Amino acid sequence: MSAATVARSEFFRSLLELWYDTSIKVPKSVYWRKTMSRSLLVLFVIFAASLNGHGQGRGGERGAAPPTARAAAPFDMTGYWVSIVGEDWRWRMFPNKGDYAGVPLNADGRRVADTWDPAKDEAAGEQCKAYGAPGIMRIPGRFHITWQDDQTLKIETDAGKQIRLFRFGAAPAAGADIQGVSKAEWELVRPGLGFAIAGDRRGSQAGSLKVTTTNLRPGYLRRNGVPYSANAKLTEYYDVVKEANGDTYLVLTSTVEDPMYLTQPMITAAHFKKQADAAGWNPAACAVR
Repeated sequence: MSAATVARSEFFRSLLELWYDTSIKVPKSVYWRKTMSRSLLVLFVIFAASLNGHGQGRGGERGAAPPTARAAAPFDMTGYWVSIVGEDWRWRMFPNKGDYAGVPLNADGRRVADTWDPAKDEAAGEQCKAYGAPGIMRIPGRFHITWQDDQTLKIETDAGKQIRLFRFGAAPAAGADIQGVSKAEWELVRPGLGFAIAGDRRGSQAGSLKVTTTNLRPGYLRRNGVPYSANAKLTEYYDVVKEANGDTYLVLTSTVEDPMYLTQPMITAAHFKKQADAAGWNPAACAVR
């Protein structure tokens, strides 16, 4: 668990450092060469961290876990965030009917996507089918994250006026809706030798937020009728990256598994930049087109 968390955080840090460096234009060949070299460093970090963890296995700190999820948080996700549409631009901004490239749809999934009729969704009052948990974080917009209570994170979206609740501990039973039931947990890692070698800048504790969502109502992965079923499972990892210039980014890695419509898991990434305040926050109702 800790090795995976280190790898994910450090890899995305490498991507962001290249992605948001506007002082020079990086050729693609150089970009990927640097990314691969940093990936090799990540592997070394994992190996060093595992040795360090093995050495501390018996003599490490022992104590009770923090009493609440809020107290245990390795980073602060609260505040206002705005989408950075740096990947899959055409599908996130202007998805056309029948354009499901990049989605591992099976024959049934392609049939549903090809026969999608937005007018029927509007007539049935189903304007929000693309705003469910598997798709909402990929719709460009702004997000407001707060603690609803010490065991529940709340994400509000201005696109579609949606609310997601990430519950730590036992999630209450609930009927299927477009946001499903989301169970959250912190994947924590104590930095040791590996972090020292990597030059980590995050302080004494780091980790990721893992969220698993089930009990979904059927909906769309994209705003062009690409379907997911009630059996879909969404797994998300949220990581925070702080840059030297003071900018803070939220990096989201999502995996959708759906045996009804997908031939394999669909993995996507989304990035968000933290905002100083609510400027630009503009809630709008769901729209089919």
